[in-house]
Amino acid sequence: MKLYDRIFPPKTLTLPNGKQIKKPRSRAPLILLIFAAMTAVSVEVTGFDMAVLVSRIKEFFVILGDMIPPRWDYMPQIWKPLFDTIKMSLLGSFIGSVLVVPFAMLASTNIIHSRIVVASMRLLLSIIRTLPTLVSALIATYIFGLGTLAGTTAIAVFTFAYIGKILYEEIETVDMGPFEAMEAMGATKARAFISAIVPQVLPSYLSNCLFCFEGNVRYASILGYVGAGGLGLILNEKIGWREYASVGMILLALFVTVFIIETISRAARKRLV
Repeated sequence: MKLYDRIFPPKTLTLPNGKQIKKPRSRAPLILLIFAAMTAVSVEVTGFDMAVLVSRIKEFFVILGDMIPPRWDYMPQIWKPLFDTIKMSLLGSFIGSVLVVPFAMLASTNIIHSRIVVASMRLLLSIIRTLPTLVSALIATYIFGLGTLAGTTAIAVFTFAYIGKILYEEIETVDMGPFEAMEAMGATKARAFISAIVPQVLPSYLSNCLFCFEGNVRYASILGYVGAGGLGLILNEKIGWREYASVGMILLALFVTVFIIETISRAARKRLV
């Protein structure tokens, strides 16, 4: 820090009474230097080449042009995979959101006072959260075989970790008065949690579940790349065959579906909050 002090010396302010105070130094220059160094290392490690990006970016617009207009007569083949994607997202979101509730309770420091239990639950959620959805789907295909069951499992695992972290953080902000009163009357922790804590976190919990479901529809659309069913299966096939007009129709159907789901979900979340 001595070199930093020499480059960016602290400023001295003189008050009206003649007293001098040192103004705290800004950390912005140091942060910018660290960011620039990390960027340089990242460019070197990843082999990023701006010249290649500039010279090849036009190919994106070539492919985009091949998708327009979409192949409208391909829509009948899209319906079933589209519904499979929605079913995977809905069922996986529901299963993950419900199963995580007791784990979120055990991960809350204001409910459970055992550090070992709380740390174990939080570690479990962190480990699951770091597992990419595609990897979860790939593992599930080895266990359950190819199909929508593997995709549903992967979505449920992701939702479990995502909702779990948000939920235990919300539980830790609630008013503990009703909970402590019920415990003082002889109620078990589980009973006091259901009666005193759940009503406080229920609106935000449902809102987060709906938001997670919106994202899961998009995530589920690519799980077919690892054999987990849904739109990703035919999307991967059509991209491989370079039938970009069909790809355009698949993406258009997905866009309309996600837009409708998000519109309904947004309206529902406004009523909950």
